Amino acid sequence: MEEATVYKAKKVYTVQPPHGRHHESLWEIAEKCLGDGRRYPEIFRLNQYKEQPDGARLRMADLIRPGWVLDMPDDAINVHIVPAGQPREKTLEEHPGPPERASEGEARSGESGHGETGATTTERPHPADRAEKAEADRAKKAERAEADRAEKAERAEKVERAEVERAEKAEADRAEKVERAEKAERAKAAEAAEKAVKAEEAEAVEKAAAVKEAAERAREDEQGQEDRQAQGDTRAEAAEAERQAERAEEERQAEQSPGLDLVDYLGGASLAAAGLLVALGARRRRQLWHRAFGHRLSRPRDDAALAEVALRLGADAPGARMLDTGLRLLGSALAAQNRVPPTVYAAHLSPRTLDLWIHPPSPDAPEPWEAQDGGQVWRLAAHEGRLLQEQTGGAPYPGLVSLGTDGGGRVLVDLEAAHGLINIRGPHTTAALAALAVELATNRWSDEMRVTLVGFGEELTSIAPERVRSVGSLSEVLPELEEGAAPRQDVLTGRVNGQSSRAHYLLSAVAPTQEEARRLALLARRDTAGFVVTGEVPHATWTMEITEEGRARIPELGFEVTAQLLPRRHYQALLDLFGTAERHEGEAMPEPEPLEELHPPAVEIRLLGPIEVVGPEAMEEGRMELATELLVYLATHQGGVHPVVLGGVLWPRGVQALVRDATIARVARWLGEEHLRTDEAGRLRLGPEVRTDWTLFRELVRRSHGDESARAVLLEKALGLVRGPLLAGRPRGRYAWLAADELEYDVAAAVADAAHRLCEIRLAHGEADAAVAAVRAGLLLAADDEGLWRDLLRATHATGDQVRLRAVVEGLTRRSSSHPYGGGMAPETEALIDELLPSWRIHVVRESSA
Repeated sequence: MEEATVYKAKKVYTVQPPHGRHHESLWEIAEKCLGDGRRYPEIFRLNQYKEQPDGARLRMADLIRPGWVLDMPDDAINVHIVPAGQPREKTLEEHPGPPERASEGEARSGESGHGETGATTTERPHPADRAEKAEADRAKKAERAEADRAEKAERAEKVERAEVERAEKAEADRAEKVERAEKAERAKAAEAAEKAVKAEEAEAVEKAAAVKEAAERAREDEQGQEDRQAQGDTRAEAAEAERQAERAEEERQAEQSPGLDLVDYLGGASLAAAGLLVALGARRRRQLWHRAFGHRLSRPRDDAALAEVALRLGADAPGARMLDTGLRLLGSALAAQNRVPPTVYAAHLSPRTLDLWIHPPSPDAPEPWEAQDGGQVWRLAAHEGRLLQEQTGGAPYPGLVSLGTDGGGRVLVDLEAAHGLINIRGPHTTAALAALAVELATNRWSDEMRVTLVGFGEELTSIAPERVRSVGSLSEVLPELEEGAAPRQDVLTGRVNGQSSRAHYLLSAVAPTQEEARRLALLARRDTAGFVVTGEVPHATWTMEITEEGRARIPELGFEVTAQLLPRRHYQALLDLFGTAERHEGEAMPEPEPLEELHPPAVEIRLLGPIEVVGPEAMEEGRMELATELLVYLATHQGGVHPVVLGGVLWPRGVQALVRDATIARVARWLGEEHLRTDEAGRLRLGPEVRTDWTLFRELVRRSHGDESARAVLLEKALGLVRGPLLAGRPRGRYAWLAADELEYDVAAAVADAAHRLCEIRLAHGEADAAVAAVRAGLLLAADDEGLWRDLLRATHATGDQVRLRAVVEGLTRRSSSHPYGGGMAPETEALIDELLPSWRIHVVRESSA
């Protein structure tokens, strides 16, 4: 008798070719084979990184491809059953088509012969002898009994695993509850501490008021020695009460840390932050056109200032530039080869690479891009991307926008690649739509664009009015969109060949009616535009789920990331920040405190140019940057800084008190304890022998106001301190606190005013060359102040040298046209050039043509 042969088996599904433009997705397969599309992660985990018949592998966010053979869970239906060790190529050869569909009940009954172990039994032919037949039957029964026992054992093991998982989940829930309780306890403690501080502050204020009243009564008494002594006592007491109130307020503000969540959201949106800072810089540049002498630009305060701090901390300008130059270079290379750009479903930007997931796959990626995973991914290495020169070609993929972040970097999706509607849903829908709108409106990897917001975002038009518009309903824009629809292939080809049409994206917080949803679905299938719509949309191609925990999922692409959101408070803070940049009246410059001595200090901190600390020996490598920033902050806040406040400035995302205190102690030892001290109120102060060049600059300018005979000499000495832009060479990501401080605004205005005043003095004395030198000294630091450029034009014209004047005009023209913030020249500047050099526009046109 020959023994029955038992083979280990498994369930598989063969991904089918597309029907028209419809491609199968993991979600759809899970829905068809497991009864629930939300179980697609199980299929993903079973097949992740496994090699497929075409040599590719399923990775994070990859799209599945026709002909792939996917391992399936044990309870799957509508699948093929094959030997467990069978190569995927052979499975594809034997089962290229879909299996016969079975009802779930039939599938379950069919599984009883195999059990959940997936074993199948086949017999070889035997002689028709009754004894041997009976023996074979007994053997089969024994095998079935063994299979049943194995099935029961596996079920028992599953039950045990389920129990363990339930226990682990219960433990995790318990830990979470404990953590919430601890947070609540800490919050209560913080609230109690805040109340105590407020009570102390109120008591101090009352005490100060009482002291003030006593002092007033004392002044009304006779002016004898005894009364004067009493008056001195009351003044000391009032001063002490004021110090106590200030200390209480400092500690209260330090403990609250109001900017931390702004840093988490706005700082986390690194590409949007980079775009917003460019847009803000353009507004500030136009503000400078209106700055009056003796005034600084209006600066943001409160949440608006904290929003700019967050943007500076988080902005990934190098990443945004690499995305822009890399995509434009790709488009130009494809156009030179007469190739149609592929569809880019998504991109992943990390510190090491920029990856594009493309369709159809192609192993022929233009240099410096490299094909990966059988041509499914085109990759640009970061070290290559950062060396790319600025590209003049069109932007092929303006609809790429951040979905959120995973552990390795930032995930972007192309809204145009859905070839249909994108349905967004969840409790944070509006915050997600606002984040999409802000990044689309300010990204640099696009040319002409229109973002239409439906039912939200009317205020966002102030950030990018040339790109953003807001309407109240879908019915207002549907006719226009239907009329302007354009096929995707024509648009992609036009973008890389210099015949680009305006990209259009519609983001709707208003759920469409049934008829509007039908029209949008038809429009999205034949148009290149991107459509993201909330509500129940039955015709959606992708579904973007935003969970309560702030996660973003697109099941059709296999994405799950930490969502990029813009909640209401942060949204308002951005609007306030840009609103400040629209104020042209400016703010009066504060008067500096007099400086009694001008002798060289023991330690000099130089801010008016490259950062330098002159005096002490160099600190050990790797620690100088932080130590310098600490000194700069203390030197520009001479009233003293509490260590808790200083910690929040230097480590805006938080730091342990032990690390903060060790850093302060290390700097004190390096600088000398006589130069870095703690006063009786607990605040850190620099000693009198530590001074900044900015302090000396202000004193020289202050003295020039009262000494007309020495005014020019004092102003020239002050401008001689200027060596370049403020704090030039500061490390990326540090000094973000400048956004909420007066220093940048005061220094730029003061230097420009000093240069302007000295220029006027020199011109009044007929010293045109000296006037030119004065203005150029100011432009070293205040290069964007067009008032100084007009001074330079007038001073150069006064030399009578037309060649020099033309050189200045050409330099100013080139600078304005290539300025990173754009905007051209102020009308007043152009009018002055027309007056001094009427032929300048002819030369500009000739240069542009050349």
